[in-house]
Amino acid sequence: MWYERVTQRTHHRERATTSTTQPTKALVDAVERAGALDSPGKALGKRLRGLVGPGAVKDALSGTWLGHAVHPPLTDVVIGSFLGASILDVTAPSSGEASERLLQVGLLAALPTAVTGASDWADTEIADERVRRVGLVHAAVNVSALALAAGSLIARRRGSLATGRALAAASNGALGAGGLLGGHLSFTRGVGPNQTAFDAGPGDWTPVADAGDLPDGELVSKVAGETPVLLVRHGDGVHAIHDRCSHRGCSLGDGELDGHVVTCPCHGSQFDVRDGSVVRGPATAEQPAFDTRESDGRVAVRLQGAG
Repeated sequence: MWYERVTQRTHHRERATTSTTQPTKALVDAVERAGALDSPGKALGKRLRGLVGPGAVKDALSGTWLGHAVHPPLTDVVIGSFLGASILDVTAPSSGEASERLLQVGLLAALPTAVTGASDWADTEIADERVRRVGLVHAAVNVSALALAAGSLIARRRGSLATGRALAAASNGALGAGGLLGGHLSFTRGVGPNQTAFDAGPGDWTPVADAGDLPDGELVSKVAGETPVLLVRHGDGVHAIHDRCSHRGCSLGDGELDGHVVTCPCHGSQFDVRDGSVVRGPATAEQPAFDTRESDGRVAVRLQGAG
């Protein structure tokens, strides 16, 4: 199944990083091994996927309209606001009103940040139990940071300035821990980045299939060099795009074809097989598309624009 193939790829990445000696690695590894988190994680992930299916809302939360995920830039607003409040506490103690305003901005930005992050996590936790576990702890730590920031704002308005400053500092510490786990999800486990970014495909003509292997109107998965390629024969010719969905790496060849539009079987992203453009999210990046040519009963492909 698609999630088994994705899990195999992520496990391969894990083996490639086992020699890392980061000070925080033991802590992150412990979270990734916390099997007790699976039951609540599976229930929550299923619930979230049921609430937000493919469509305009999912596209908005995923960042299809923006061209990349919405969650990461929103986290900068929250972190920057809370950190700014604490910096003012130290460098400009008389700027109490400004610190409160920054805390308010961070708290207001926290809701869309949490919602977009939850949407991204729900698309991935089913394929990798480590993502499920780290994501839950990441969320819990960030909720704690928000509670501390809210407590700081309340304390300040009640005249307890020292308590307010201490709670704000503690909030930033929690946000740092949450950011560490969030960075691990993005940069080590690959939640969010374009899954085809480092494998656009061959720049030179590469034979990929026999012409007779491509019945009209059917999805056919082949490999060009080391790149998985999706081929579709239509009346207007043979079209080819990258077979690995840019959203979460699932095989588009297992999806459904309607005219020139293929729907990913995992999360419902849709792409035009003629140019790889995104028709519907949650994917944010288009699929690499290939020029095709037939010669001597063989079909060859090369990356569009490479010639």
